[in-house]
Amino acid sequence: MAYRPDDIFSFSAFDPAKFTESFRDFAEKGAAQSREAYAKVKAATEEATKTVETTMQSAQAGSVEIGLKAIDALRNNADLSLSHMESLLGVKSVAEFVELQTSFIRKQAELSVEQAKGIQDASRKLAETVGQPGKEAAEKVMATFKAA
Repeated sequence: MAYRPDDIFSFSAFDPAKFTESFRDFAEKGAAQSREAYAKVKAATEEATKTVETTMQSAQAGSVEIGLKAIDALRNNADLSLSHMESLLGVKSVAEFVELQTSFIRKQAELSVEQAKGIQDASRKLAETVGQPGKEAAEKVMATFKAA
């Protein structure tokens, strides 16, 4: 085959139909990947929203429980203090005063320890309840990354 100068500008190897088909395939694959990525982001966003809502509801319920425990503790302490004051009004000797005072302080210390344990248990339960949805969501995301 002889070399002809007009072959330099010849596009015989270039088929526009194949180029158009390849470009269409590329565009369709890109669109499909974009739809898939959007669906994943949408699902993750919806799940994150549900997690936040659950966490907020748990936090609110736990805060109410802790608040009620604190109010109960204050009520019990006030009642105990008023009863102690009434007892002190009937004291007839110093020894009786010391005995009542010692008994009151002991009861108050024991009650304070019980109340602190109750509030501490409620706080720990709240922390676990509030943290659980986030922990589960994080584990799910990590599992997704490990699978990919």
